[in-house]
Amino acid sequence: MGVTTFTQEFTTSIAPAKLFKALILDSHNLVPKLLPQSIKSIEFIEGDGGVGSIKQTNFPEGSHFKYLKHNIDELDVDNNVCKYSLIEGDVLGDKLESISYEVKFEASGSGSVCKMTSHYHTKGEFVIKEEEIKEGKDKALGLYKVVEEYLLANPDVYA
Repeated sequence: MGVTTFTQEFTTSIAPAKLFKALILDSHNLVPKLLPQSIKSIEFIEGDGGVGSIKQTNFPEGSHFKYLKHNIDELDVDNNVCKYSLIEGDVLGDKLESISYEVKFEASGSGSVCKMTSHYHTKGEFVIKEEEIKEGKDKALGLYKVVEEYLLANPDVYA
């Protein structure tokens, strides 16, 4: 098994705690509401959202994927950090064992910077290339931008 790591970050005018609440703590409610064409539902199948919880994301009929499951590995609300792992789902295919993520929102000027690190745990000797995960990275960034627009349009939400 090999591990390949990728990082990305983006800046926003939204405060770190507000982004953390929207994108991490309440994503199971917010994301399906904002992107019903992409996400059918997100539900906790184990736990209540804390460390050890398992969250299942279900995709709409006709989507490329059916579902995926994430395990919450670490949750630091005071420092706006979440570590979680993609542990099951057809998105892993036959080449990936799992994907672990670390997301951190840090203050930057009057807004924040979001730093994301992904560790792709491959099966066997398979080596994943950045262009192979570009679509997933672009979708994640697109999701963050949709949430950012929602928060800018609704400044009292997650205050």
